[in-house]
Amino acid sequence: MRLSTFKKILSELDILKFQLPDGHFVPPHFHITEVGNVTRNYIDCGGTLRQENKLNIQLWVASDKDHRLKPGKVIDILKLAEKQFEFSNIDVEVEYQQSTIGRFKLAFDGSVFQLIYTQTTCLAQEQCGILQEKPRVRLTADGLSCNPKSNCC
Repeated sequence: MRLSTFKKILSELDILKFQLPDGHFVPPHFHITEVGNVTRNYIDCGGTLRQENKLNIQLWVASDKDHRLKPGKVIDILKLAEKQFEFSNIDVEVEYQQSTIGRFKLAFDGSVFQLIYTQTTCLAQEQCGILQEKPRVRLTADGLSCNPKSNCC
């Protein structure tokens, strides 16, 4: 999710909720402990120099169970970060402590922000000799599955 989308959705919400991929919710008394402009420079296994630039928001849960962040306060925090870091409409990433610190992409389902697992991948598959797996196709005859022992395929 891009920052402009995140701020627009925040401006339309009364209550801020984040849901983890397993269906559990980040406790409602979470804090935003960091908002950062994270730039990552790296070289992939094929030798291509790459750069990532993301807005990173760190969620943290303390023992103050009456704490609640309002969406308007989060917008204020984001505006301050934009001014300090001088970034524009970049991708938003969320960090949240589980058994280790998880990094998540962000989506919205109409009422709740969804934290989506990030995945690793090879960025130079053609140079590494990794062939894309062909999708398995089920052949049908007149809408019925074709049994290989039926001599129809």
